[in-house]
Amino acid sequence: MFNDSLMIELDFSTELTPAQRFEEFNSRNPQVYQALEDMAHQLVRRGRRKIGINMLLEVLRWNYYMKTDDPNSEFKINNNYAPYYSRLLIERNPSWANVFELRTIRSK
Repeated sequence: MFNDSLMIELDFSTELTPAQRFEEFNSRNPQVYQALEDMAHQLVRRGRRKIGINMLLEVLRWNYYMKTDDPNSEFKINNNYAPYYSRLLIERNPSWANVFELRTIRSK
């Protein structure tokens, strides 16, 4: 499901908005989006009508940790990226518009 290669760490020393941080993270780590989309497809095919993006992120974290025995590798996905991932999933899969609950993003 998920490529075990290390994710690219980002340098947040510059003043980026949360949306810009997400865009940079997503462009450098497309395997994260792909894994989230794969999991969501599985759930939708099984009849799930509501999916929590945070649940998917935690499952992704769990699966990654279960697949690695390298104590020096870390798998980090900022929880602030969750609303951006849910919007991206809906944008690329419009039929999921009611599957993910969207809330207002306070800081853009």
